[in-house]
Amino acid sequence: MSVDLVIFDCDGVLVDSEIISCRVFAQALTHSGYPITADQVHDRFLGRSSRETRREVERELGRMLPDDFHAQLNVELFRQLETSLEPMPHIAQALDALAQPVCVASSGPPQKIGVSLNRVGLYDRFAPHIFSATQVARGKPAPDLFLFAAAQMGADPARCLVIEDSVAGITAARAAGMATLGFAGGSHCRPGHGQTLRQAGARAAFDDMRQLTDLIVEI
Repeated sequence: MSVDLVIFDCDGVLVDSEIISCRVFAQALTHSGYPITADQVHDRFLGRSSRETRREVERELGRMLPDDFHAQLNVELFRQLETSLEPMPHIAQALDALAQPVCVASSGPPQKIGVSLNRVGLYDRFAPHIFSATQVARGKPAPDLFLFAAAQMGADPARCLVIEDSVAGITAARAAGMATLGFAGGSHCRPGHGQTLRQAGARAAFDDMRQLTDLIVEI
């Protein structure tokens, strides 16, 4: 396969943020009357957009979350991201080694993506080619975001490669007709996560960004 575009998820791929996000989201939901742990957030909502996650929670609650739920959530989330977020180890080295154009396609809202990438010094490597699930009708696991990113980049979906850490993301990329590699090197990844991503359809799974260029050659 000839790869014309490499599409990166953000959380859990470019930045090691999933532990922070799951913890803050669990605390906010619990405070709003929906008791849940960070591990449960990880298992149920990893890789999905906040919009679709909110809809599911509200269906189960039988009521709407507070109007300012996401505003209050983001205050705490951004505070923690801006003080403790780290880049994924060796991601800068991996990006330097790539010959293909790159972009970001994330379930997160634009402000969160921007805060995260700026914090770790990666924003300028991708801007303006940074795409959010808020720009499409359906988030992951639907293919809309990846198809939108490919269209914006002028790339054929069949010649795109997606780097993802979640089953929802792998499913979305596969539905878009794109090849996928599953990344299992984030601090949120449990033993066997790579196998889970392969079972979801990733062509291979890896846990060190220094492996990326060799894996692309092998696709």
